[in-house]
Amino acid sequence: MADSLHRCAWCGIDPLYVAYHDAEWGVPEYDARALWEKLVLDGFQAGLAWITILRKREGMRDAFNGFDPEKVARYGEADIERLLGDARIIRSRAKINSAIKGARIWLEMRESGEDFSEWLWSFVGGTPIQNQWPDSGARPVATPESEAMAKALKKRGFTFCGPVIVYAFMQAVGMVNDHGIECFRHPQVRAMAAR
Repeated sequence: MADSLHRCAWCGIDPLYVAYHDAEWGVPEYDARALWEKLVLDGFQAGLAWITILRKREGMRDAFNGFDPEKVARYGEADIERLLGDARIIRSRAKINSAIKGARIWLEMRESGEDFSEWLWSFVGGTPIQNQWPDSGARPVATPESEAMAKALKKRGFTFCGPVIVYAFMQAVGMVNDHGIECFRHPQVRAMAAR
């Protein structure tokens, strides 16, 4: 028997997409390492469908040492070649280099006493933005907040982080609640905003 829950239309019926929608998308994430991983994955998505990333995510986590910034920051040419030969991941030299560079920046921020999570969340005032979109309504692809965050990320040296990628990241990590108001997850995610 199929469930009768109303979900955001974008997740369709693919079980992997539905599970991601139901359990992850829009849930506020405050862990600095997890936020960096999600930012890297959104960068890898550039030019691809998110379902492609979901299908490769576990392989990417394994190939990138659990997205441990300390390990990824030490990657050299041999690691890049290893990754380019790994069919479990998106094999783009530019995106791999972006992940390595991002890990180094993440570590520099931490070493200077700056919390990556607090810094990212500052772009939304530390609290998730609660949108009220009808499920059939279009969401913006970028907002003033995503444009400001993208500009700040680029200024620090991050790449593959334009305002559209950053807005998708913000949706994924719950900085904005973009579940449609008819979606069963909208009120659940709203309730998670009070931490």
